[in-house]
Amino acid sequence: MTLQIRIESLFAAGAAADKEDGRAAFFELQRLLTSGDVRSAEPDAASPTGWRVNQWVKQGILLGFRFGDMVDASTVGWAFYDKDTMGVQRPGLGAGVRIVPGGSMIRAGAYVAPGVICIPPMYINVGAYVGEGTLVDSHALVGSCAQIGARVHISAAAQIGGVIEPVGAMPVIVEDEVLVGGNTGIYEGAVIKRRAVIAAGVILTGSTPVYDLPNGCIIKPEPGQPLVVPEGAVVVPGARAVSVGAGKDWGLSLATPVIVKYRDDRTDTRTELEAWIR
Repeated sequence: MTLQIRIESLFAAGAAADKEDGRAAFFELQRLLTSGDVRSAEPDAASPTGWRVNQWVKQGILLGFRFGDMVDASTVGWAFYDKDTMGVQRPGLGAGVRIVPGGSMIRAGAYVAPGVICIPPMYINVGAYVGEGTLVDSHALVGSCAQIGARVHISAAAQIGGVIEPVGAMPVIVEDEVLVGGNTGIYEGAVIKRRAVIAAGVILTGSTPVYDLPNGCIIKPEPGQPLVVPEGAVVVPGARAVSVGAGKDWGLSLATPVIVKYRDDRTDTRTELEAWIR
């Protein structure tokens, strides 16, 4: 019986599932997630978004929470209490991952590729995938099952949501060579295509409309699909006037992301500055 079939069967059984079987299946999945051999979502050219969800993987992660026992996970000077299935990684020097001292944490079951730089304090949650050469800056979060490409810059205080439930929902996807600005939030399974630039302070969710000025259109998610920010888009915080009711009388406006341009040589020159800290 394959691991996928075992996990699907255990998940379907709910509370009636055998605890030891559930733990064994989860730990096997956890090893495969940590090595990058299995992913909660992966590229799929046949999909409208270019990605597909591996629902059984997310089911398996939930088994780890369901069948984990609470334990004292404290270290010297720090008190922690968590499920015994949700350990913390110690990649070692051979992994080629730079974890700067100061309070960062990578959960077991997350893949972190060689060349990744972790600036404290930052957090990478279970099921996440972080590609080679990516920088995760201070106070940044890579949520559970989020998929981050290669050579991405996740700036300070950026929040990359995960989406572990519902199990069929797309997690947040950030493709190769994206620049995510500081204090940015990307949530609810939004897909950021390669080489996009998300400026500081932008908030994107699965249902956020994005105003594309160069193309004169509004980008909205298709029914049942996540928001997709196009390749090379440069997205900045914007505002649109409230046109109805009291909001119009009061002169209110609502925050909205705006594509002001598409990436060019000038944009690339500015984004190359991060190379100096590597």
